[in-house]
Amino acid sequence: MKIFKRIAIAILLLATLGFIFRGWIYRSLVTYEPISQRRNYVAIDTSFITLINTNAANQEQDISKIINASLSITAQQLSFTSGNNDEDPNKLVYSNKANCIGYAAFFSATCNRLLENDNLNEQWFAQPQIGQLYFLGKNIHPYFKSAFFKDHDFVTVQNKITGQTLAVDPSINDYSGIKYVTIRNKRSQ
Repeated sequence: MKIFKRIAIAILLLATLGFIFRGWIYRSLVTYEPISQRRNYVAIDTSFITLINTNAANQEQDISKIINASLSITAQQLSFTSGNNDEDPNKLVYSNKANCIGYAAFFSATCNRLLENDNLNEQWFAQPQIGQLYFLGKNIHPYFKSAFFKDHDFVTVQNKITGQTLAVDPSINDYSGIKYVTIRNKRSQ
Protein backbone atom coordinates (compact mmCIF):
# COMPACT_ATOMS: atom_id res chain seq x y z
CA MET A 1 0.00 0.00 0.00
CA LYS A 2 2.88 2.32 0.81
CA ILE A 3 4.38 1.87 -2.68
CA PHE A 4 1.10 2.89 -4.35
CA LYS A 5 0.95 6.01 -2.22
CA ARG A 6 4.52 6.96 -3.22
CA ILE A 7 3.78 6.32 -6.90
CA ALA A 8 0.62 8.43 -6.70
CA ILE A 9 2.52 11.27 -5.00
CA ALA A 10 5.30 11.07 -7.62
CA ILE A 11 2.77 11.15 -10.48
CA LEU A 12 0.95 14.08 -8.88
CA LEU A 13 4.23 15.93 -8.37
CA LEU A 14 5.33 15.33 -11.98
CA ALA A 15 1.95 16.41 -13.32
CA THR A 16 2.06 19.58 -11.20
CA LEU A 17 5.58 20.42 -12.36
CA GLY A 18 4.60 19.69 -15.97
CA PHE A 19 1.65 22.05 -15.66
CA ILE A 20 3.67 24.81 -14.02
CA PHE A 21 6.52 24.59 -16.54
CA ARG A 22 4.38 23.73 -19.60
CA GLY A 23 5.43 26.87 -21.47
CA TRP A 24 9.13 26.25 -20.95
CA ILE A 25 8.74 22.56 -21.82
CA TYR A 26 6.77 23.36 -24.99
CA ARG A 27 9.26 26.04 -26.11
CA SER A 28 12.13 23.61 -25.47
CA LEU A 29 10.56 20.79 -27.50
CA VAL A 30 8.65 22.60 -30.27
CA THR A 31 9.97 25.28 -32.61
CA TYR A 32 8.17 27.18 -35.36
CA GLU A 33 9.69 27.96 -38.73
CA PRO A 34 8.00 30.71 -40.76
CA ILE A 35 7.71 29.71 -44.42
CA SER A 36 5.56 32.60 -45.65
CA GLN A 37 3.25 35.34 -44.46
CA ARG A 38 -0.51 35.33 -44.42
CA ARG A 39 -2.71 38.32 -45.26
CA ASN A 40 -2.90 40.84 -42.44
CA TYR A 41 -6.44 42.12 -41.81
CA VAL A 42 -7.37 45.47 -40.30
CA ALA A 43 -10.12 45.74 -37.70
CA ILE A 44 -12.82 47.72 -39.52
CA ASP A 45 -16.08 46.18 -38.26
CA THR A 46 -17.68 48.38 -35.58
CA SER A 47 -18.48 45.42 -33.32
CA PHE A 48 -14.94 44.11 -33.63
CA ILE A 49 -13.41 47.51 -32.80
CA THR A 50 -15.78 47.92 -29.84
CA LEU A 51 -14.85 44.45 -28.57
CA ILE A 52 -11.14 45.33 -28.72
CA ASN A 53 -11.53 48.76 -27.14
CA THR A 54 -13.86 47.53 -24.38
CA ASN A 55 -11.62 44.64 -23.34
CA ALA A 56 -8.43 46.68 -23.28
CA ALA A 57 -9.71 50.05 -22.07
CA ASN A 58 -7.93 52.16 -19.46
CA GLN A 59 -4.75 50.13 -19.33
CA GLU A 60 -1.27 51.55 -19.54
CA GLN A 61 0.17 49.44 -22.31
CA ASP A 62 3.55 48.04 -23.19
CA ILE A 63 4.17 45.32 -25.76
CA SER A 64 3.78 42.41 -23.34
CA LYS A 65 0.47 43.79 -22.00
CA ILE A 66 -0.78 44.34 -25.56
CA ILE A 67 0.15 40.77 -26.51
CA ASN A 68 -1.53 39.43 -23.36
CA ALA A 69 -4.68 41.48 -23.98
CA SER A 70 -4.78 40.36 -27.64
CA LEU A 71 -4.39 36.70 -26.65
CA SER A 72 -7.12 37.08 -24.03
CA ILE A 73 -9.56 38.75 -26.42
CA THR A 74 -8.86 36.11 -29.08
CA ALA A 75 -9.35 33.22 -26.64
CA GLN A 76 -12.58 34.72 -25.26
CA GLN A 77 -14.03 35.36 -28.70
CA LEU A 78 -13.06 32.25 -30.68
CA SER A 79 -13.38 28.51 -30.32
CA PHE A 80 -11.31 26.11 -32.38
CA THR A 81 -12.69 24.05 -35.24
CA SER A 82 -10.78 21.93 -37.71
CA GLY A 83 -13.19 22.78 -40.50
CA ASN A 84 -12.74 25.44 -43.14
CA ASN A 85 -13.91 28.74 -41.75
CA ASP A 86 -13.65 32.36 -42.68
CA GLU A 87 -10.29 33.87 -41.82
CA ASP A 88 -11.37 37.52 -41.82
CA PRO A 89 -11.53 38.62 -38.16
CA ASN A 90 -14.20 41.16 -39.04
CA LYS A 91 -16.44 38.16 -39.81
CA LEU A 92 -15.05 35.86 -37.13
CA VAL A 93 -16.29 38.28 -34.49
CA TYR A 94 -19.78 36.98 -35.42
CA SER A 95 -19.12 33.31 -36.24
CA ASN A 96 -16.79 32.68 -33.26
CA LYS A 97 -15.36 29.51 -34.89
CA ALA A 98 -11.88 29.42 -36.38
CA ASN A 99 -8.97 27.20 -37.23
CA CYS A 100 -5.34 28.26 -36.73
CA ILE A 101 -5.56 30.62 -39.74
CA GLY A 102 -8.50 32.50 -38.21
CA TYR A 103 -6.92 32.56 -34.76
CA ALA A 104 -3.74 34.11 -36.17
CA ALA A 105 -5.68 36.66 -38.27
CA PHE A 106 -7.93 37.62 -35.32
CA PHE A 107 -5.01 37.98 -32.92
CA SER A 108 -2.95 39.97 -35.42
CA ALA A 109 -5.79 42.41 -36.21
CA THR A 110 -6.50 42.81 -32.48
CA CYS A 111 -2.85 43.35 -31.59
CA ASN A 112 -2.30 45.87 -34.40
CA ARG A 113 -5.43 47.78 -33.34
CA LEU A 114 -4.19 47.96 -29.74
CA LEU A 115 -0.75 49.04 -30.94
CA GLU A 116 -2.42 51.80 -32.96
CA ASN A 117 -4.59 52.84 -29.98
CA ASP A 118 -1.45 53.22 -27.83
CA ASN A 119 0.63 54.90 -30.55
CA LEU A 120 3.03 51.97 -30.65
CA ASN A 121 2.25 51.04 -34.26
CA GLU A 122 5.30 52.97 -35.52
CA GLN A 123 7.48 50.69 -33.39
CA TRP A 124 5.68 47.30 -33.35
CA PHE A 125 3.76 45.27 -35.92
CA ALA A 126 1.94 41.91 -35.71
CA GLN A 127 2.02 39.65 -38.80
CA PRO A 128 0.33 36.25 -39.32
CA GLN A 129 2.80 33.62 -40.46
CA ILE A 130 2.41 30.29 -42.20
CA GLY A 131 4.82 27.93 -40.54
CA GLN A 132 6.10 24.45 -40.00
CA LEU A 133 6.37 22.89 -36.55
CA TYR A 134 9.49 21.04 -35.46
CA PHE A 135 9.55 18.61 -32.54
CA LEU A 136 13.07 18.09 -31.20
CA GLY A 137 14.40 19.52 -34.47
CA LYS A 138 12.32 17.25 -36.73
CA ASN A 139 9.60 18.64 -39.00
CA ILE A 140 6.36 16.91 -37.95
CA HIS A 141 4.23 17.86 -40.98
CA PRO A 142 5.40 15.09 -43.34
CA TYR A 143 4.02 12.54 -40.86
CA PHE A 144 0.42 13.66 -41.42
CA LYS A 145 -1.55 12.82 -44.57
CA SER A 146 -4.37 15.29 -43.96
CA ALA A 147 -4.19 18.63 -45.77
CA PHE A 148 -5.20 20.19 -42.45
CA PHE A 149 -1.70 19.42 -41.09
CA LYS A 150 0.35 20.66 -44.06
CA ASP A 151 1.27 23.81 -42.09
CA HIS A 152 0.31 25.82 -39.02
CA ASP A 153 -0.38 29.54 -38.59
CA PHE A 154 1.07 31.63 -35.81
CA VAL A 155 1.94 35.32 -35.36
CA THR A 156 5.16 37.26 -35.07
CA VAL A 157 5.19 40.62 -33.32
CA GLN A 158 8.21 42.52 -34.50
CA ASN A 159 9.89 45.71 -33.39
CA LYS A 160 10.45 47.74 -36.58
CA ILE A 161 13.37 49.62 -35.00
CA THR A 162 15.37 46.94 -33.19
CA GLY A 163 14.24 43.87 -35.14
CA GLN A 164 13.27 42.07 -31.92
CA THR A 165 10.71 39.39 -32.78
CA LEU A 166 8.24 37.81 -30.39
CA ALA A 167 6.21 34.82 -31.56
CA VAL A 168 2.82 33.68 -30.29
CA ASP A 169 0.46 30.89 -31.26
CA PRO A 170 -3.06 32.06 -30.42
CA SER A 171 -4.66 28.64 -31.00
CA ILE A 172 -2.15 26.85 -28.72
CA ASN A 173 -2.61 29.63 -26.15
CA ASP A 174 -6.37 29.10 -26.16
CA TYR A 175 -5.96 25.45 -25.19
CA SER A 176 -2.85 25.48 -23.03
CA GLY A 177 -2.25 29.01 -21.81
CA ILE A 178 1.18 29.01 -23.46
CA LYS A 179 1.77 32.57 -24.62
CA TYR A 180 5.09 32.64 -26.43
CA VAL A 181 6.64 30.11 -28.81
CA THR A 182 10.15 29.61 -30.16
CA ILE A 183 11.04 30.53 -33.73
CA ARG A 184 13.42 28.19 -35.52
CA ASN A 185 16.52 29.83 -36.92
CA LYS A 186 16.65 28.86 -40.61
CA ARG A 187 20.45 28.86 -40.49
CA SER A 188 20.42 26.08 -37.88
CA GLN A 189 19.02 23.48 -40.28
